This record gives sequence, C-alpha cells and structure tokens, in this order.
Amino acid sequence: MNYVDITNIYFGFKGVGKMADLANCPNCDKLFVKALRSVCDQCAREVEEKYQTVYTFIRKRENRKATMDEVVEATEVSRELITQFVKEGRLHLAQFPNLTYPCEKCDREIREGRICEKCRGEIQSGLHAGERQQAFEGRKKERETARYKTYSTMDERVREGRNRRR
Repeated sequence: MNYVDITNIYFGFKGVGKMADLANCPNCDKLFVKALRSVCDQCAREVEEKYQTVYTFIRKRENRKATMDEVVEATEVSRELITQFVKEGRLHLAQFPNLTYPCEKCDREIREGRICEKCRGEIQSGLHAGERQQAFEGRKKERETARYKTYSTMDERVREGRNRRR
C-alpha cells in the first residue's frame, strides 16, 4: 500500500512554489486545502445556497421590510449566518429598512459597523481618559525634571558666586 505525505502539497503561483495549508473544516471537521476560504468546498456550497435562500426571500417586495427574526423563521437560516452575510457586505441594509444585527459588545440591535453608538462612545471616552492620564504623567515628570534642574542650576550659581569672590 502506498502512502502519500499530504503535508508537502505544493501549488504553483506564477512560477513560485507555495506550501498550501491543510486544515479541518470548522463546520464538518473534514480535511481540506485552505486557500481562499476558511471552510471546505462542500460547506462553502451550503453557505452559498443559504445566502441565495435569504437573498431570494428578502428581495421580494412584500419581504423587504422583514425583521431579522422574520427572515430567520422564513428561511431557516441562522441569525449568525445572516449577520455574517451583512458584515461581509453581501446584504446591504440600505435596501432592507428593518433588518438589524446585534452589537458585538452589548447585543443592542444595529444597522452598521460592529458596535453601537453607546459602546463606541464608551470605548472612545476610555481612550481619551487614557490619553489624559498619559499627558498628566508626562507633565508630572517634566515638573520633577525641571525641579531638579532648578536645584542643580542654583547650586551652580552659588558655586560661581563663591568662585568670583575668591
């Protein structure tokens, strides 16, 4: 029986040999060559079929105002997968006014980005607080440095004054 060492599979890209990555599909655990996708071909086809199901459903005039829950119920496609389609830019929410997905931090429903305005504000205020703290520490260090320079300068002046008197 002949065994093939699958760890040394090479694919040529413009004359340059490149080692292909082998991975287990996160959905079905099947071994596949990880090139352009993060899932195997079979799972990628299934995802594409689910996308087509969702897209066909929400493109109908009567379904354009459907909410995320209504789309999930009608198409039997998971909320997470529909959210992935939105984040990948495959579904444009401008065309579907009631379609939302959860904020990654607090699960509040949003229509764009990864986090809601409130969470974005909290993160920005935390960053600003950190910047203010660093600025304060910098000013404090400058004052201490200036204080020591002042003392050493005064010592030098006193010495210079003594040297002049002699």
